[in-house]
Amino acid sequence: MLTKNIDLENKRVLVTGAAGFIGSGLTTQLLTRYKNITILGIDNMNDYYDVGIKEDRLKRIDQVSEGRFSLIRDSIANRDTVDKIFRDFRPDVVVNLAAQAGVRYSIENPDAYIESNMLGFYNILEACRHSYDEENRKDGYNGVLHLVYASSSSVYGSNKKIPYSVEDKVDNPVSLYAATKKSNELFAHAYSKLYGIPSTGLRFFTVYGPAGRPDMAYFGFTNKLVKGETIRIFNFGNCKRDFTYVDDIVEGVINVMQKSPDENENGVKYNVYNIGNNDPVNLLDFVDILQQELIAAGVLPQDYDFEAHKELVPMQPGDVEITYADVTALQQDFGFKPATDLRSGLKRFAAWYKEYYG
Repeated sequence: MLTKNIDLENKRVLVTGAAGFIGSGLTTQLLTRYKNITILGIDNMNDYYDVGIKEDRLKRIDQVSEGRFSLIRDSIANRDTVDKIFRDFRPDVVVNLAAQAGVRYSIENPDAYIESNMLGFYNILEACRHSYDEENRKDGYNGVLHLVYASSSSVYGSNKKIPYSVEDKVDNPVSLYAATKKSNELFAHAYSKLYGIPSTGLRFFTVYGPAGRPDMAYFGFTNKLVKGETIRIFNFGNCKRDFTYVDDIVEGVINVMQKSPDENENGVKYNVYNIGNNDPVNLLDFVDILQQELIAAGVLPQDYDFEAHKELVPMQPGDVEITYADVTALQQDFGFKPATDLRSGLKRFAAWYKEYYG
């Protein structure tokens, strides 16, 4: 295991996408665990999905913040805002989770992905770079100690070798979303080499759980089933996904935050990890467990005819048949791997859905 070199107590942490699914969970956990941490969040609060869910997440953060969290409602694509944050807040650790998500939406609205995922990340990198400028390094501030950023399992694209390893080539993206995430890794590597920014990219695998994104399959399926609509299962049900519970993702991020990468053989302080459950599940099995837990939670009636509400359809553009994380590096370096089984995670989602929507 690696020796951690960043104590998060008394640190200033910038979390982009702080009202997002992972960002809000991370912020809540950091505030709960570290009593002297200060967190600044930024989120543009766009209406890609129900803003009410984002506001509810922020309320949950406020319940534990005790004045140690504040939020700027703006986009990381706004260079002036990002520069002001770094100038005034002077973060020790930066966790970049702000991004336009969704594979299919990237086909319909590519501009949003270029703005947030590429221009926004570039602004973060530039601000990290200038945090080391002499005029900024005063009053004991040493610049950004560690940049942690969200990548995605989608970077593996059409790779045939499974499970996906961080050692594999990722030169075959099958969506613009995947291409922007791969670009983040390339940008981070270049800035680490040129300016010494210690950075770690995290390839998340199909994150799910309470208060998630309504565009994700499990959430979208639930909404349709509640309305009595038919759900469409792609590739005739022959897809497999490495579903990863959000609390496991957050635990992985917190572990990684505490270890700024050492300089590698190429003279770069740079690393990438997979964070996935290491257990791909067939989509047909997944939706069967989902409907069982929705019935158990009282979201669907006991006599719900699930078979009458599903349709098997061909693969969609931008999709892949399987995602499967090799988490060997994460386990070796941090002694951690996600372990929440799918049924337990979906049970918690169903309970949240019942509470939130009544």
